[in-house]
Amino acid sequence: MKFSILIAHYNNAVLFKDCYSSLLAQTYKNWEAVILDDASSEEEKEQIKAIIAGDERFKFFENEENSGVGVTKSKLIEFASGDICGFVDPDDAILPEAVEKAVKVFTEKKNVVLAYSRFMSCDKDLKPIAPFKSAMQVQNKDPYFFNYPIQIAHFVTFRKDIYDQTEKMNPSLKISEDQDLYLKLYEKGDVYFIDDTNYLYRTHQGGISQNDNKSKSYEYFSQVVFNAMKRRNIKSINGMKVPETYPGQQEIFKLLEYQNSIPYRIKRKISITLQKLFR
Repeated sequence: MKFSILIAHYNNAVLFKDCYSSLLAQTYKNWEAVILDDASSEEEKEQIKAIIAGDERFKFFENEENSGVGVTKSKLIEFASGDICGFVDPDDAILPEAVEKAVKVFTEKKNVVLAYSRFMSCDKDLKPIAPFKSAMQVQNKDPYFFNYPIQIAHFVTFRKDIYDQTEKMNPSLKISEDQDLYLKLYEKGDVYFIDDTNYLYRTHQGGISQNDNKSKSYEYFSQVVFNAMKRRNIKSINGMKVPETYPGQQEIFKLLEYQNSIPYRIKRKISITLQKLFR
């Protein structure tokens, strides 16, 4: 089973060195790394090419103009030749057994379309700060699951043939393009939580999700949730009507407030426990 590591790069060559080293350290050997540069400076592109030179497992592509993360990640999946895909940001890294653990899940569990683990927040030097504690096994086959609050996060891997059966990644999204992808795949089969920390997430000033766009993230996320509601033909949620057209983030997230109630949390916990027993 071939694994495609997908890397959307934009002016991050210096930090990519850590990412590159983590890929070389993978215990699973049947992988390729597909890099798509989103119109970085020529100096940055040359640095990336120099780092990966001589290793045929690395494939380098370029956008003619800066197109954004939605377009770039969408193209990356199309370029991939692997059976399983997983995104790694160029300023982050994965632990040596990350790919092997993911492939093992897909090999043993044919009904799983997406597998994810836990990430470790790190400082600018990739020194651990704290694990993402919200990651956990989610309830499968729930039409009202929207990954809000976020539970499915890095390291996310998925079957490419199942992705091809979805509406695919929305290239117009500048943020939350990953959440859009997760929900579309969730609708096609089971998702599986690997209870290990396999991804090192670097926090630094230049991170895409950590710059000025962060203030817009909830707006993009609410659009993703609304689109999922429409795909699933959901007319109402907990007695509240789902609007015909997108009403704005406050109205969308208000529909999901019931998830914070104690009865809902208890019911969900029981359901997930039973799911674990019989999977």
